[in-house]
Amino acid sequence: MDQYPWVIRFTGIMSMRLFCCLSFPLLSLSLVALPLHAQDLASTCRASSSYDVTINSDNLVFDRASPAPLRVELRHGALRVDGVAVPQPAESQDRLAVFERELRALAPRVRTVAQSGVDMAARGVLAESSSLGLSAATQAELTQRLTRHASDLKQRIASMRSTRDLQGDVASRYENEIISDLAPLVAGDLGQQAVDAALSGDLQAAADLRDRATTLATQMQPSMQQRMQALRPQIAELCPAIERLAELQQGVRDAQGQPLHLLQIEP
Repeated sequence: MDQYPWVIRFTGIMSMRLFCCLSFPLLSLSLVALPLHAQDLASTCRASSSYDVTINSDNLVFDRASPAPLRVELRHGALRVDGVAVPQPAESQDRLAVFERELRALAPRVRTVAQSGVDMAARGVLAESSSLGLSAATQAELTQRLTRHASDLKQRIASMRSTRDLQGDVASRYENEIISDLAPLVAGDLGQQAVDAALSGDLQAAADLRDRATTLATQMQPSMQQRMQALRPQIAELCPAIERLAELQQGVRDAQGQPLHLLQIEP
């Protein structure tokens, strides 16, 4: 009977560890979906922006918390900065009109890459989970749930109009939703295996399960990072279009005569 408190403590600790170690690959599902994800563009295309962008039916809006200007609106070649119309020469109006058109054309390509990243991350999580020794029923349930979450996330990506749609609190809520659905399923399965092993007197098997839970974090994170490297060629295909946008904004200035710098390309 002395085993029961130990088993309960062990199962609880292992569940907490599984929550932590599963967070990274599941988080990848959401992070890879962010349009024009800053880290990927900075490392692959050398591109960055301090603005969020929203693609509306009749205009483009670039906005940020600081510094000024805080809001830049493009509408068929017309420019408004912080709510004030900024007249432009004909050549700059043409540039802005082309900029808007080409950014709209780029958006579905970005969504396609993001959706591909979701599929890639989901396959990676399933491949990694197959080495955990889960029961067939748990593995099947995990596959079903993960497939459902991936499908839902891809639908969200398809409907995204702003870089804010999967950032901040929205992203945190969705990540927590995925983790709270999947992590207990895996933790429960391995926890039950540990209980069964301990109650049968096989403490070595229980210890092996403990060690497996302990090493999952260090094993799965680099493996998932390596898997997601396969997305880089698709991101790289976006670079010429992004560089073209950076070129189009050149020469366009705000009311104070300062360049807009909606997008930067590092040399």
